[in-house]
Amino acid sequence: MMIPGTLEERMRLRRELRLFVQGKALCPPVSLKQLEVLAEEFVECLELRELNELRELRGLSELRSWLMVEINNQLWVDVIAAIPYERRLLMLPKCLSKYGECEGEFDEFGLLCHRCGRCYIPAIQDRAEQLGSLSIVAEGFTQVIELIENNVVDAVIGVSCLDSLEKAFPLLVSHAVPGLAVALNDSGCRDTHVDGEYVEELLSMISPEEHVLLDHDAIKGQIDNWFKREELECVMGRGEDKTSKVCLDWMLSGGKRWRPYLLCSVYQAITGDSCMNENVRRAAIAVECFHKASLIHDDIEDKDDTRYGLPTVNSMYGDAYAINAGDALLGQGYRILAQSNDVELVRLIADAHASLCKGQGDELEWCANPHPIDLDFSLGIFRNKTVPAFEVSLLLGLACTGNHVHLRPMLKAYSEALGIAYQLKDDLEDFHDDNELAMRPSAVYALRCMHPEWSDEEVKNEMKRLVGEYKQQALDALNDVNCLELKRLLYQVTGKVVRG
Repeated sequence: MMIPGTLEERMRLRRELRLFVQGKALCPPVSLKQLEVLAEEFVECLELRELNELRELRGLSELRSWLMVEINNQLWVDVIAAIPYERRLLMLPKCLSKYGECEGEFDEFGLLCHRCGRCYIPAIQDRAEQLGSLSIVAEGFTQVIELIENNVVDAVIGVSCLDSLEKAFPLLVSHAVPGLAVALNDSGCRDTHVDGEYVEELLSMISPEEHVLLDHDAIKGQIDNWFKREELECVMGRGEDKTSKVCLDWMLSGGKRWRPYLLCSVYQAITGDSCMNENVRRAAIAVECFHKASLIHDDIEDKDDTRYGLPTVNSMYGDAYAINAGDALLGQGYRILAQSNDVELVRLIADAHASLCKGQGDELEWCANPHPIDLDFSLGIFRNKTVPAFEVSLLLGLACTGNHVHLRPMLKAYSEALGIAYQLKDDLEDFHDDNELAMRPSAVYALRCMHPEWSDEEVKNEMKRLVGEYKQQALDALNDVNCLELKRLLYQVTGKVVRG
């Protein structure tokens, strides 16, 4: 890996990159793959003598990492300028201090600087403090993610060696962290240097228009309120019959309410409306009704006795009663959606319902008559059984906006790739031995049928490759999205659903 050798070269390339990125009209975040493509395109179209010489002497691959970092900076710079100083974090590396002379010591938050004046660290920390920004001297980016997730800061300006930045990038991309990174000008881990004025320039920039990031905790809090007993009774009715009580209790039972959260987050990301209207609330409760109904029916089909650490409906009341309770929840879902007087919401949930049943039916048919399969067979089941669970929440959230139909093809492509990646990862994690493989038409079983000569390790490696391929397809589907908060949301969802 290589960094342009002089400050003049680095600043010139940064200016050229600024113009290059502005000409692309891209919305952050972008994937590592897209950053690589942009870096290569930049080198191809830029006719700078110095850059051509660098290509001849060292090769493009050695310069690519630095260019990717700087391109990413240019994508985020305007967003971060609109984030208040007090919501930003400056992160510096210990190696900027004087090796063997630093008197500071580390605690759980990083280096406690003694302000001895022997290095650049206290000057830049003082500048951050004057602006009202938080600053730490620490190794690694795990603390940054924790501060972001705990809503302490919204953006990070980090200084580190190029090697560390390259390793941290996947973590930052998966969390869609608004971030700027400045690579150290030296290799090694002692007495390093950085373009200090450039760091201060990034640290000091401010936009007259403040950007407020999507408040995920507030969305979750609002959803939790909708699913309190008294609130649900207002929507579902206060039935005194046993079936109504069982349905209400099941709606109040465990689970993360992931589908209502996705629906509401998509709506709010697109509209910026923190006061979600009645149609959004109805759709969020309805989609959870359908989900909880599907769990009841799954537990019957799989003969499961517990879920969320509690007895299942079928184990408490028997299969026949559980079927009826699941059907009652489906009816509730359609009734609640119909109150919105928006036929599109009903159509979306009906399409997802029919697709899920088809996928489950295909799997049940195979279980009744097992036979060798190929990967296309497994992926076909995933598209019908798993994908709709992701797709319906996103499309319902989009439909509730009343506009933005141009985003529908992207959300469908994203959901398909993400759903397949999720199921592939789930199959991989469930793979223990060949006896279990024959119990359902999993992707692992399909690979076994297609390649009986493969070892367990070869099967697992191919599964990991497929997970990565479909995860990248999900991110690729977002390339043309121009809504910052929607794109950030879906990058974060991808990172959580398909970790690693």
